[in-house]
Amino acid sequence: MAKKITKIVLTGGPAAGKTTLISRILHEFKQEDGWRVITIPETATELISGFGIRPFGGCMSMLAFQDFVVADQIHKEKLALEAAQVVAEENILIIYDRALMDDKAYITDEEFAEVIARFDGRTEASVLANYDAVLHLVTCAKGAEFAYNLGNTARTESLEYAREMDDRTLRAWSGHPNLRIIDNSVNFEDKMNRAIREIYRILGEPEPMIQKRKFLVEMPDIDALVKNYNAVALDMMQTYLRMINPSVERRIRQQANGSDYLYFYTEKHFMADGAKWDTEKPISEKTYLRYLMEGDSGLHSVRKTKYRFIHDGCRFELDVYPFSQDRAVLFIYSPSPDAALPPEINVIREVTGDPAYKNRQLARVQKL
Repeated sequence: MAKKITKIVLTGGPAAGKTTLISRILHEFKQEDGWRVITIPETATELISGFGIRPFGGCMSMLAFQDFVVADQIHKEKLALEAAQVVAEENILIIYDRALMDDKAYITDEEFAEVIARFDGRTEASVLANYDAVLHLVTCAKGAEFAYNLGNTARTESLEYAREMDDRTLRAWSGHPNLRIIDNSVNFEDKMNRAIREIYRILGEPEPMIQKRKFLVEMPDIDALVKNYNAVALDMMQTYLRMINPSVERRIRQQANGSDYLYFYTEKHFMADGAKWDTEKPISEKTYLRYLMEGDSGLHSVRKTKYRFIHDGCRFELDVYPFSQDRAVLFIYSPSPDAALPPEINVIREVTGDPAYKNRQLARVQKL
């Protein structure tokens, strides 16, 4: 069976949500479901932070810097395709945190054409044809200014610069036939959900349902769920960290991914008007272990096994906790409030929005 490799570029201005979206993609497309996600990090940032090569401070011109960026980007893209052929999974999703056309936003059109031509005679048309789709996430500086610095307190770019680079980046990718724009017309959570739905459409897979409801249920026969619906188990542990800012809740998550683990750092920002805003990024195991030292001693780590399955065209997720032998929490993703439940499930009551069943409260009481 031939591998199905899909290559998607994430682009946009500063503070657009790309890092959080990558975390959501890793959470959504897991090895247990037959996926392998290969991520290519932002090249310019790696060169600046790792090699000290930078287009400012007297190091080199922006044009000279692009030669380094393009060379490194081409090399990493080649390695990603080679890795896609080696891994066991048949469904491969390659995610680029920016890609070659982003470099066009920093130099003139003529200069960009000259730079890419130095690499095997590449043209803009051949570069664009290398990617299956492009998601342009609009910067928070356009329509969500209040959130511009939430994910990165060290951000130095002004709102005006962010808007300009967003425009220039969109122009650079405007020639791609499968360009999708994800703006800020909805809140950040919905923005991420829209981006995930676009990826499902690009892949030709059924889109996840928008409506999410939560229920307290009697512990079902797990073996029956596995047998009847091919329920897939996913082990995870979430740890809350000490709050260093009263308006920011910090947590880390360890999540099984085949025989390996993925690690994430999340911040939940509480706004003065009552709104909530989450930012998330993948982290290394070393960083995860370092964050564990900052764990909130007043809260337990929340361990659970999540079982995902499809029934009657709807997606279900059952969270089973080690501290509860007779109860579990069921999530239903459905376009209709009348979604049919599997016969193996007995609902005790709906707990959508009930603070007693949020993870932070479960970390405190360890009881369903």
